Amino acid sequence: MAVSDPFHLAIQVRDIDEARRFYGDFMGCPEGRSSESWVDFNLYGHQFVCHLNPALKDNPVSSHKNPVDGHGVPVPHFGIVLEMDAWEALADKLRSHGVEFEIEPYVRFKGEPGEQATMFFYDPSGNALEFKAFKDRETQLFKKA
Repeated sequence: MAVSDPFHLAIQVRDIDEARRFYGDFMGCPEGRSSESWVDFNLYGHQFVCHLNPALKDNPVSSHKNPVDGHGVPVPHFGIVLEMDAWEALADKLRSHGVEFEIEPYVRFKGEPGEQATMFFYDPSGNALEFKAFKDRETQLFKKA
């Protein structure tokens, strides 16, 4: 899926170098512009910016949990809707590196129009990420019941 109109998302992080290691080195997001207090990344074709908030050193970002399909989904969260093979590869990579999941990779809404593979985990600053996939992303992403 080509990104014709990329979104811009800015989040707060407790340490810029730690964000570079997590999003750049580990997650594989190419780095763009930066300063001492922020860094841009290319997150699957979208402009993703990490802004330094030193107050997070002692108090990580917190989130509310909303019930979805029997799980407590952290809100807010962000992520990407991948193709299924890319989602499976990412899940394998995260598992092999010992990433602690908030919600382990699984398929939710089985047999429904919104059936999807999903997983939730946190960055080092406590920001919640969700990566998901559909069998046919083009037809299922916004499909109603």
